[in-house]
Amino acid sequence: MIFIGIDSGTQSTKALALDAETGEILTSSQEAYDILGGLPNGHLEQDPSDWIEAVRNVIGACVESLGDRKQEIRGIGVSGQQHGLVVLDENDEVIRPAKLWCDTSTVDQCQQFARDFSGDSGLIKLSGNTVLPGYTVPKILWMKQHEAENFARIKTILLPHDYINFWLTGIKRMEYGDASGTGMLDVRKREWCDEIIEYVDSSLREKLPQLGSSLDLHGTLRSALVDEWGLEGEVLISAGGGDNMMGAIGTGNVQSGIITASFGTSGTLYGFSESPAIDSGGEVAAFCDSTDNWLPLVCTMNVTVLTEQVRELFSMDIASLEASVSSAQPGAGGLCFLPYLNGERTPNLPNGTGVLHGMRTDNLTPGNIARAAMEGATLGLAYGLNRFRGMGLEPSEIRLTGGGSNSAQWRQIAADVFNVPVVPLATAEGAGLGSAIQALRCCGDGGSDYADLCDKYVELDESKRCIPNSNNVSVYHELLEKINKLTKDLSETGHL
Repeated sequence: MIFIGIDSGTQSTKALALDAETGEILTSSQEAYDILGGLPNGHLEQDPSDWIEAVRNVIGACVESLGDRKQEIRGIGVSGQQHGLVVLDENDEVIRPAKLWCDTSTVDQCQQFARDFSGDSGLIKLSGNTVLPGYTVPKILWMKQHEAENFARIKTILLPHDYINFWLTGIKRMEYGDASGTGMLDVRKREWCDEIIEYVDSSLREKLPQLGSSLDLHGTLRSALVDEWGLEGEVLISAGGGDNMMGAIGTGNVQSGIITASFGTSGTLYGFSESPAIDSGGEVAAFCDSTDNWLPLVCTMNVTVLTEQVRELFSMDIASLEASVSSAQPGAGGLCFLPYLNGERTPNLPNGTGVLHGMRTDNLTPGNIARAAMEGATLGLAYGLNRFRGMGLEPSEIRLTGGGSNSAQWRQIAADVFNVPVVPLATAEGAGLGSAIQALRCCGDGGSDYADLCDKYVELDESKRCIPNSNNVSVYHELLEKINKLTKDLSETGHL
């Protein structure tokens, strides 16, 4: 049997085909697309039709590559970018472009929630989470306040992966994991939070799809798509989930002690908990996962965004960037990079800006700037890891995924900053692999434990494992304290 994993992201959609017998990834495909241009600052949107076209094409490419083996495809799982708002009218047509997770236009609405619910603590008491600009619920309130005509047309509200599942099956449904990132789910009970929903609008509840377990099937592939791709028999569609929930499965992060760090456009750090992991300060997101457990998570907005900016600034290719970082010492000669080029989510600085601090005539070199960028992006995630530790979530190993994990320099910086052994995956497609494993479990072997499945299908690249260097650990401990103080001081004085 073969299972297809889809990872529909911010920049591209990827598909892979997993052989259930051998664990081999038989083929993969990818198609890129853009964020819509010409929007005001802070508004980041995409046309959901771009996702659908990409899904159609990448599955089609995998099917073609499989040849006669395409008849072995038994299930499909979908990972999607979290928090995005997809609104459909009574004819199931998309009303407007989707507002994305990285859209920060909803700062005013978040402040409104905090004001009317007695601050973050009041929101956390209700749902387990505060309301952040990236979440879905402030986007809905923004739409009601700024696009009343469009809001009145809404029949159904979906998340990105829900919309793809709807296209694949004709069924509208939302599972616990992705739903927990809307800001409307009581993560303790896995039920909609009526107080928050009613606050937005009395009609909102009826616009939300059926809510259910992440372990359940979503439905079956529409006959038209079965015919289009030349498949045979019933092809089942699993519940799917948000990219971080699928990434947790795809990195084997389904038991205590393992933490996943994703070094992509943004950065995420997430772990596993058998009970709701509620952060009283609201900096750790208390999400549900895709195994019907919980996924404490922190997110930063700027990881490879930062290194790509530096690379372009100095006209470096990937190899040149790596060599430049290698040429500089830990601590980058005293340079300190606050990486908030797109604002920041953790700490919550939606209007934040980047800062290069500590410049002198003897340290302002491309190598030091490149290293400071890598260090700054990683130290931003370390802030979140320390929040984990304060909640009793102590990592024994951190598994790296995302484009940044391909860098040997970055892997060692991560081990030293986190003071934990780090290891990348043999495949960089954590979310796609997790989606395929979920499809396999739901469609092919529903009785299997996720830990056993991950032991079989998740392969670590042990040749690239990095152990912390004690000398560097102390350097980065001091640098993290410096970054935290700089951030606090500049933010409080209105200079960030």
